[in-house]
Amino acid sequence: MTGFVETEEQQALRKAVGAMAANYGQDYYLEKARAGQHTDELWAEAGRLGFIGVNLPEEYGGGGAGMYELSLVMEEMAAAGSALLMMVVSPAINGTIIAKYGTEEQKQRWLPGIADGTVTMAFAITEPDAGSNSHRITTTARRDGSDWILSGQKVYISGVDQAQAVLVVGRTADHKTGNLKPALFVVPTDTPGMSWTKIDMEIVSPENQFQLFFDEVRLPADALVGSEDAAIAQLFAGLNPERIMGAASAVGMGRFALEKATSYVKTRQVWKTPIGAHQGISHPLAQNHIEVELAKLMMQKAAALYDAGDDAGAAEAANMAKYAAGEASVRAVDQAVQCLGGNGLTKEYGIASVLTASRLARIAPVSREMVLNFIAQTSLGLPRSY
Repeated sequence: MTGFVETEEQQALRKAVGAMAANYGQDYYLEKARAGQHTDELWAEAGRLGFIGVNLPEEYGGGGAGMYELSLVMEEMAAAGSALLMMVVSPAINGTIIAKYGTEEQKQRWLPGIADGTVTMAFAITEPDAGSNSHRITTTARRDGSDWILSGQKVYISGVDQAQAVLVVGRTADHKTGNLKPALFVVPTDTPGMSWTKIDMEIVSPENQFQLFFDEVRLPADALVGSEDAAIAQLFAGLNPERIMGAASAVGMGRFALEKATSYVKTRQVWKTPIGAHQGISHPLAQNHIEVELAKLMMQKAAALYDAGDDAGAAEAANMAKYAAGEASVRAVDQAVQCLGGNGLTKEYGIASVLTASRLARIAPVSREMVLNFIAQTSLGLPRSY
């Protein structure tokens, strides 16, 4: 991307993803979700076409592009009503961390499958009593000879039932101080001692949420990703991509809602002109469009900074993008429902199901309040209250 103009390759990728996603769309997505099924066909085709692994290194089967391209894929799929949450998790968080910090053997084992979609990897950091405070994580790993023994639990872990493995954030004891520090482990989902239960959500989604339990799970030495001592840096390497992808999903959802609303108000006629001619309808939609486009611009900035290797700059922009996109998306979806009136709450028009889903962007992967804390402290230099 040069300035504000996407390259021909990026424009072509956007067009190709849009065309593929249109073949599935929201009807397919909701049908799968309501039947308790997964979007396996869409995931497999996206993988075959190289969309899922577009950000991963070419030598491991990826597209060799960057977070900009992966966020573009996410945005276009969301705009078509087919946002796949595991895009945030499998290639963006896990693929990035393993590509940057994994051993050669780990890269060879996991990255080609993540890139072509034949392997899906979940990511487990959140705990019942930790939330946004990752320093309170209690899932611990201790050494037993050359093996590791993992114990603890996680909550709100996406797509475990679709995954072949989970990248688990645990803690290990420092040899010198005894203090616990973060460590990352790849745990195949068929590992003895690991179990999970589904969390019933009101969000209509083909991707489910789970609580995970690790009961003295024995892992080989090579389950540890990268260096035991650099885990905090490795963990943060996956968080900027997570925020950028969260913003991309929200931007796409905002576009989806605006398309639904504008299509409806152009043709819905109650008095002399279509209702879209009334400023009470047109001005809020115009405002929504502005807000979504502004959020998209910050998302593009964050992705460009990340791909350029500016991690500090990318962190600020990624948090801002995630905040802005979440707010813009929620408002656009709410306005779309209002524009459609009673039709906005029917299954037929497909916008009511987006109401609860749109709230996710204000809550995950980091709450809007924690984003405001981050910006207050790092951008404005204000003192911390916690």
